[in-house]
Amino acid sequence: MTARIYLDHNATAPLRPGARDAMIAAMQLVGNPSSVHAEGRAAKALVERARAQVAAAIGAEGADVVFTSGATEAAALACSGRDLSGAAIEHDAVGAWADDSLMVGADGRVSVNSPERSTLQLANSETGVVQSLPQGLAVSDMTQGFGKVPVAFNWAGTEMALISAHKIGGPKGIGALVLRRGTEIAAQIRGGGQEMGRRSGTENIIGIAGFGAAAEASAQDLADGVWDRVEKLRNILEKTIAARAKETIFVGKDAQRLPNTSCILTPGWKGETQVMAMDLAGFAISAGSACSSGKVRASRVLMAMGYSADDAASAIRVSLGPENTEEDVLRFADSWLKRLEKHRARTA
Repeated sequence: MTARIYLDHNATAPLRPGARDAMIAAMQLVGNPSSVHAEGRAAKALVERARAQVAAAIGAEGADVVFTSGATEAAALACSGRDLSGAAIEHDAVGAWADDSLMVGADGRVSVNSPERSTLQLANSETGVVQSLPQGLAVSDMTQGFGKVPVAFNWAGTEMALISAHKIGGPKGIGALVLRRGTEIAAQIRGGGQEMGRRSGTENIIGIAGFGAAAEASAQDLADGVWDRVEKLRNILEKTIAARAKETIFVGKDAQRLPNTSCILTPGWKGETQVMAMDLAGFAISAGSACSSGKVRASRVLMAMGYSADDAASAIRVSLGPENTEEDVLRFADSWLKRLEKHRARTA
């Protein structure tokens, strides 16, 4: 039986061995990080080491890193009580707290007039389009860009940033809010005053340990040029498909994109149909549309870029990772093109 090929890293990346090892080691610790005895201090030291690892990986030395249950909670912590302008391309976790008044260009880039009252993602999960963050930006969702493209929080001039562990090969259920030191936010979870009083509750030291290890490894990957190799694979994939699918559009191709992301739009061929067909063929990918309460709807990201509802519902996302090979992408392209031929025959 042919092994399945995972091409959905923007949804969640496979757990890194180093993160797994760090989590297993953390399971052996007995103490509560808030306790003052030796066992408690050992647990606290683990949390602070991971905090330093995450800060170093995102270029936030001297800033505050607040551990949360994920980027969604971090978004609530950052955005609650603020009047923020955003764009329709933002993740729902941010869009729930901001309007969509910022204009989106056909290339997926967003114009920001008042950074101090705005939120703007670093990179889009569907298209991979990378934004130029303006100085003084209030909030940035850096979840997708973190670990894939170089970013330095301190240099970006952003007040707050959201990140998540499972996008970089860490465990699910742990994320962080990164704040410029001195930034005031209102705690949403109150109680024991953990995380500098910003997020109460006993720390998830197992998740935090895995997050720290994954962050350190992701920074090393960037330094080693791992994502440059992934980008070459992405380009091979697109070139192979483009040679035999002239009607297919690679969304955002003319803009700076994440090195691993390809949003492939084939008018008239529903994205969810493609996802199911490729799943049966042994490939894990995502549709360019979101599911809510069982109802499939066209991607609002693509519609914000000017695509029709029908076209926006005809996209898939292929997102590669460091473990993928040229054989993987060529196998996918060949399998996808065969199914495109069948679709053409049915609709001719």
